[in-house]
Amino acid sequence: MKSKVTNLEKIAFGFGMLANQMFPAALGIFIIVLIQDLGFAAIMWGILQFAPRLFDAITDPLMGFISDNTKSKWGRRRQYVLIGGILMGISYIAMWQIYAENGLTYNFVYFLLWSLVFYLGLTIFSVPYVAMGYEMSDDFHERTQIMAIAQFIGQWAWVIAPWFWIILYDPEIYPQGADQGVRELSIWVAIACTLFAIAPAIFIRSKSTIDRSDLVPINTANIGNSIKNIFITAFGAFKIKPFRRIAIATFLVFNSFQVIAPFTFLIIVHYLFGSDTTAAGYWPALHGSIGALITSFFVIPLITFISRKIGKKKAFIISQLVSVIGYVLFWFLFIPGKPYMFLYALPFHSFGIGSLFTIMMSMTADICDLDELENGTRREGVLGAVYWWMVKLGFGVAGLLSGLTLQFVGFDAENVTEFAIDGMRMFYTVIPIIGIFIAIYLMKDYEINEKRANEIKKLLNKK
Repeated sequence: MKSKVTNLEKIAFGFGMLANQMFPAALGIFIIVLIQDLGFAAIMWGILQFAPRLFDAITDPLMGFISDNTKSKWGRRRQYVLIGGILMGISYIAMWQIYAENGLTYNFVYFLLWSLVFYLGLTIFSVPYVAMGYEMSDDFHERTQIMAIAQFIGQWAWVIAPWFWIILYDPEIYPQGADQGVRELSIWVAIACTLFAIAPAIFIRSKSTIDRSDLVPINTANIGNSIKNIFITAFGAFKIKPFRRIAIATFLVFNSFQVIAPFTFLIIVHYLFGSDTTAAGYWPALHGSIGALITSFFVIPLITFISRKIGKKKAFIISQLVSVIGYVLFWFLFIPGKPYMFLYALPFHSFGIGSLFTIMMSMTADICDLDELENGTRREGVLGAVYWWMVKLGFGVAGLLSGLTLQFVGFDAENVTEFAIDGMRMFYTVIPIIGIFIAIYLMKDYEINEKRANEIKKLLNKK
């Protein structure tokens, strides 16, 4: 571990983040096709988003253990990032090769099985990849800069992905419908994202671990005999109070947003444009891409600066309070006939999600030091796995709740009622605000500031 990291390594890590965000960003767009065009019931849509996260509950901690204890001339992470990136690309293409004529049941099972393969690849890639970022530097502020650069590059996923809506629903591009679109567009997304995903494996240097004596041998017998201890150790991470705070706070902020994120397209199309997908044109894309551009060029640099001046905890609280203003404004600024009005809410809204991972991933790196001080081992892989498992589990819970919410308000793409639209709009504002306020309450007593982080670093150096 070092305090200064080369610009090439920071950028390579950022390209990994672009893949880490582009795959799910595109998935969040493409999955609308299942309910809008392929006849999936809302509850089936929710199950497809929730089930893989239960799978992650097993694979993520296991991958964290394997990554932390790998002996290799390539180090502990790089080979897994490479393998996982390739597996993600292949399975992502296969997952979207679905045809309406195959029937609803077949498509549901087919999509579910390939999505499990995709999420296995995501685990193999993302757990070691995230751990790479935690161990790139031991400097309190350098860690924030690394994560800021990664999030800046990663945010371009959210700039680009919303325009897939326009491409998918353009009859001149895909005359057979959006289902034809996801079959073909998924190929290009997968190729690009695979190249981004393997960049950290190629360009980020790591030390050989062949001669490390403190690592547990990775073999079938050890893993089989130690599975119980792996999960006890992994979820024992929640005994670390600062880690518990940031993990739950992230779960609340990110996934309360994810519950309502799919409603953006539906509200714009069915409320602002009277269920006319063609008339809605580029407005759904503008909502996502302009918000992401604001995040990239304004929120991330500003929150990085604020974090240096007043600390990571206060920067987190301020950014989330600003985002509450945005969610309130959405209630008033989604106006039929005046779609441009919602753009005024985006700068406020962007602060919440835009700053979240920049701050929280930097905090997690600090907590890895605290964990080593208290427990004597570095467990970036395990802590990263548990943290991102919380994110992915929440993403799945959010998907399930999205489906249940749509079912509760009675949404039917063929017959959209006023009650369904008003219900979506109400939940669009209320759910994220509730998540944000609970997260702020949890984070108000977060205890690792710059002074404490430097004390931990000095104690580790003495050891």
